[in-house]
Amino acid sequence: MAPSSNCEQNTNESNENNQTVGLSEIDKMGGRMLINKLAGEGVVKVVKRVENAKETLKLDLSECNLTKIPEAVFYLMRDTNLTSVDLSSNIIRKIPPSFSIKFNLITDLNLTKNEIYKLPDEFVELTELVRLDISHNLLLNLPSVLFKIPKLRQLRANHNAIIDIESDQVIASKSLELVDLRSNPLTPQCYKMLKNAQVSFHIELSPRRIKEVWEDLTI
Repeated sequence: MAPSSNCEQNTNESNENNQTVGLSEIDKMGGRMLINKLAGEGVVKVVKRVENAKETLKLDLSECNLTKIPEAVFYLMRDTNLTSVDLSSNIIRKIPPSFSIKFNLITDLNLTKNEIYKLPDEFVELTELVRLDISHNLLLNLPSVLFKIPKLRQLRANHNAIIDIESDQVIASKSLELVDLRSNPLTPQCYKMLKNAQVSFHIELSPRRIKEVWEDLTI
């Protein structure tokens, strides 16, 4: 039994050391006042990834069990000009308007596999954004602001709950090359509009079943 006790003691010491490392890094990056804001969201994992982002300029907070973007992350990244942000595979529901202002130089943004149901109008401030992945979320309408992001080339919005485009205006973009809207329950009217849209970019849509085509023809 004694060896087992020693093993448990070593494990506890290892866990305490890992936690100590995390708290020490927080001290270096802005003080312990940030601990409460990050606590419960994988403080050690988040802090280590934030520290790494200062070197790579790529912030990867995927699979961190985040329900929102901690304000502490904005604080810790305040002097870093990030080029990409990965928030995939969390349980985030909303992106704060401040995100677009504080991370306005990113070229890649990955929000796939969250629970996002709305995007802020401030996304238009992401003036350097080239690739945006918002697939596998809970969007009901495709936000019109996405067509106003000046350098956006690839927009992946497949596997949402999108039934329509947010605006009645004709969709247009000078930079877009691809819009992926597969596996969305688009209304017959919206589907037909997108299918026949005279645009300079490619729109990917899921094939409609025969029944759906006939429903579209009914009066």
